[in-house]
Amino acid sequence: MTRPHYSRGALHAPNHVGSTAADKLRPAGALAIAGVIPHKSKGQNFLVQPRVADRIIEAAEIAGGDDVIEIGPGLGILSERLARQPLRRLVLVELDDRLAIQLSERFADDARVAVINRDFLSCDPRDLLNSHLSADSPRPPLRIVANLPFNVAAAILERLCAIHTTIARMVLMFQREVAERIRARTGSSSYGALSVFTSMYWEVTGHFRVAAGSFYPTPKVDAGVLTFTPRDPMPFAPDEERAVLATVRAAFSAPRKTLRNAVGRALALDSVALEEAFARAEIDPGARAATLTVEDFVRLARALDGPLDLPRDRDRSYHA
Repeated sequence: MTRPHYSRGALHAPNHVGSTAADKLRPAGALAIAGVIPHKSKGQNFLVQPRVADRIIEAAEIAGGDDVIEIGPGLGILSERLARQPLRRLVLVELDDRLAIQLSERFADDARVAVINRDFLSCDPRDLLNSHLSADSPRPPLRIVANLPFNVAAAILERLCAIHTTIARMVLMFQREVAERIRARTGSSSYGALSVFTSMYWEVTGHFRVAAGSFYPTPKVDAGVLTFTPRDPMPFAPDEERAVLATVRAAFSAPRKTLRNAVGRALALDSVALEEAFARAEIDPGARAATLTVEDFVRLARALDGPLDLPRDRDRSYHA
C-alpha cells in the first residue's frame, strides 16, 4: 500500500502571473536534484505562484510569539515566508525523506524552525510543540498552514477537528470541489456531511480560488484556500459530541432518503421512539439530511440521546 505524501509545498517562482514552460524548469530541477518524482495520484502538486503564497501567509495573520505548524512544506515556498514572520516556533511536518533533508539544511541556521520527517496523520500536533514548553508555561496561539494533497485532505481535517480547542487559526488549501463542499450551506447542491462536520468545529472566515496553473505539475482542477477559526461558543457540550457525530453520520448514510428512513436504519431505532425524537426536536422526519443545519442536528442528537447506543470511540466520518 502506497503511503500518502504531503509534499504540496513549493519553490519560489518568478514574480509574475502565470507559468511558462521555462518557469516550470525551476521546480522540476529542484525536484530532480532531490530525487523526487511528483505523482498526481498522491496529490503531489507543488505551488509555484508566489502571489498565492503571499496571500496564504497574509491570511494566517501570524503575530509575535505564535506557534505555527506547516503540513507538507515540500520545497518550501510557504516555509520561507513563514520563517520571516515574528513567530515563536515553526514546525514543518514533511513525509518525504528527501524533501525533509533539504528543508533541514535550508533552515539549519534558524533555531525557531524544526523539520519533522513523519506522517502528520500518525502524530499528535500538540506533541510537536510540547517539548519546547515547560509544564507550567502558557501555550502560545497555534496556527496551521497547509497546501493539502487531495487524497488525504479530509483525513487531515478530521485530525485537526480533534484538537480544535488548541488552534487559533488555520489556512488550508484543498482541491476546489472539496473546498466548496466544506463551505457549502444548507440547501446547496454541495452541502453534505463534510459541510456539517466542519461547521460543528469551525467558522470559515475567508476563501479564495487558486488556478490550476499555479502548481507544478499542473493538476486538472483548480484549488481553493479556506481560512478557519474555531467556533466559540461550540454548538454542543463536550459530552454531547459523540451523539451529534453519530446523528450526522446516520442522517447522511443515505442522503437521498428521508431522515426517518436514513436515521432509523443506520441507528436501528424503534419506529415509535424515532418519531417521538423527531417530534421533541421539532424536525420533519420526511425531510432530507441536506436541509438541516448544525443546530438542527444538535437538537436531533439531544432528542435521540436516550435511544442511542453509541460506540466508545469518537469516529469522525466525512465521506457521506
